[in-house]
This record gives sequence, structure tokens and C-alpha cells, in this order.
Amino acid sequence: AQHPADSLFKAPDTSPLQKIFLYPIAKWQQFSYNETTLNCQFAPSCSNYGAQAIQNHGVAKGLFMTSDRIIRCNNNAYNYQLKMEGRYHRDGRLIDPIQLRPTGESSKSPILAAGLSIVIPGLGRAYGGRPMDGFYGFLLSALSISATYKSIKRESIFLPIYASMSAIIYGGEIYGAYRTTKYYHN
Repeated sequence: AQHPADSLFKAPDTSPLQKIFLYPIAKWQQFSYNETTLNCQFAPSCSNYGAQAIQNHGVAKGLFMTSDRIIRCNNNAYNYQLKMEGRYHRDGRLIDPIQLRPTGESSKSPILAAGLSIVIPGLGRAYGGRPMDGFYGFLLSALSISATYKSIKRESIFLPIYASMSAIIYGGEIYGAYRTTKYYHN
């Protein structure tokens, strides 16, 4: 296969449900790998991260992990990487593997962070020391929930799509708050 997600899509142990979610990632890679302006600041790239998360952790957790990564892929990622003395790929990208090990003892509770993001998306990330990630998580959650609410009022046929996206983003925000507090600290 030409692109990493293609390999996962065609792997014999990939379930049909996983293939449904890997297909758009594979198509994105076919487009983005040919565009020099679409470089990801992370290693593995966000699309590879998402494909690996879906393949290794199943669809539900993989989608939450992917949503979390997309929220973290912002202009503040480099500064957060410096704060936690993160590692860098030889080409300068920020190394952010799917499997992490705690870097030390955190003074903050991952469970409390997840609970805060259940109440107000983004609050758990702010509590965990990443306020801008929390802001982006809140914004993305608010936009998706707003789109879902409007589709309910309009009785739109796209309601299942909007509701699914809202659930994935909301779940990713809760997962991201937990992960931020557990793994990303000084």
C-alpha cells in the first residue's frame, strides 16, 4: 500500500467497522501526502495517529483518541512540548506516540480532569495545565453540539451525522482531559 492508512485498511485483521473509519483517513492521506503545504507538526502525523488508534484500540476509543489529537494539534503544541521536555523527531516534528508512559508523579487527578470536562468541555484540559487546548476543545465541542441542536430543530436528515460528530468530539474531550493530566505534565 502506498500510504500508511492504506496498509491498515487492507490488513486481514481489520474489521469491516474499522474499515469504514479507516477509509476516509486513507483518502485524506492520498490527498495530503501530495501537498507540501499540509505537513503535520506531530510524529506520527494526525492521520497516522488516528488510523493506528482505530486499528489498535477499536473504533470507539480510537475515534476519541483521534479527536483528542486533532484538538491538541494547534499553535500551542510546541510550547507544551517544551514545558514537558518532550522528544522531537529528527525532522523537527513533535513526537507524540499513541502509547504513553507517565513521565512522573502528577499532582492532579486524571479522574477529576475527566469529570470537569464532562461538566464543561475543555475545563479538564485547563485544570491539567493546557488551557489553550481546553479552549480549543470547548470551542470544537460547542460548535458540534450547536450544529446537532440546530439539526434537531430543523428535523434535518443529517442529524445522525451531527450527533455522531458531537459524541466523538465530546468523548475525545473527556479522554483528552484524562490523558493530559495523566501524561502531560512537567
